[in-house]
Amino acid sequence: MSYKFWEAAINDYEKLLETREGSDVIIYAGENKKEFRAHSAILCARSEYFRAAFSNNWAEKKDGMLIFKKPNVESNLFQIILRFIYCGDVNLTKLQCFEVLKLLIAVDELDIQPLISCIQKYFLTINKSDFLYKDPIEILEIVYQYEKFTDLWNFCFDIACEKPEKLINSDKFINLKAPLLEMLLKRDDFALDEIIIWESLIKWGLAQNSTIPKDVKKWSKEQFTIMESILHGFIPLVRFHQIPSFVFFYKVLPYKKLLPKQLVYEISEYHIVPDKKLTINIQPPRKQKLLKFDSSLTQ
Repeated sequence: MSYKFWEAAINDYEKLLETREGSDVIIYAGENKKEFRAHSAILCARSEYFRAAFSNNWAEKKDGMLIFKKPNVESNLFQIILRFIYCGDVNLTKLQCFEVLKLLIAVDELDIQPLISCIQKYFLTINKSDFLYKDPIEILEIVYQYEKFTDLWNFCFDIACEKPEKLINSDKFINLKAPLLEMLLKRDDFALDEIIIWESLIKWGLAQNSTIPKDVKKWSKEQFTIMESILHGFIPLVRFHQIPSFVFFYKVLPYKKLLPKQLVYEISEYHIVPDKKLTINIQPPRKQKLLKFDSSLTQ
């Protein structure tokens, strides 16, 4: 019969962390350079990152101690990471959501795989969608950069599509990176009325080139060409056939030089001759809660 004394072993490791006895590593974390003491054998056993950092080619030593500097990881977060490495437990409930996200980025960099999975599950199993609405653009772009954050990415993206008005009404919407915008517009569940998508796309395009005036009537031929090049990849993603004819006339037609001539013809035919048998595939409406269109805009 075998016996396992996990709790006793964990308690001993916790004492090592607290007493610093036998430590051979000095860690400076955060901009305040808070000092921690640790044991290289334990760090290397728990993380390939530390194994590489303490190799002969990379290690910095002083007075017989290994020196490790991590100014980009806040000291309170590094303390959580150290405790996980030694004791195998982590408490996320006292952290703000942005702090948890920073912690996730840190453990990804330090290659602590169990924590990457754990923190993502934390976001998914509790109601933390509000944190995304506070700064949706920044959070989406942060999560998008990390391939291992698949679960969190899917969660954030689904929330963004569920309430896209939070996204497009953000002051940072115009700074949204093109690949992210493209991914959003490809979604059937990007729950916005198509004309709002179009107007948001124009707003985004104008922000990419400050020389183009907001009033389309003042655009030169060259400026139409510039804007067409900016929006070229997004035009096929707008479901123009789902825009009512009178709205299309007032809100889209002034920009017709941005659209392929054949597309303008097909949309016009679709509205003017509604009984004609269609020879083109029309994308279905998005799964959405429609925002009411203000008819006064056409007056």
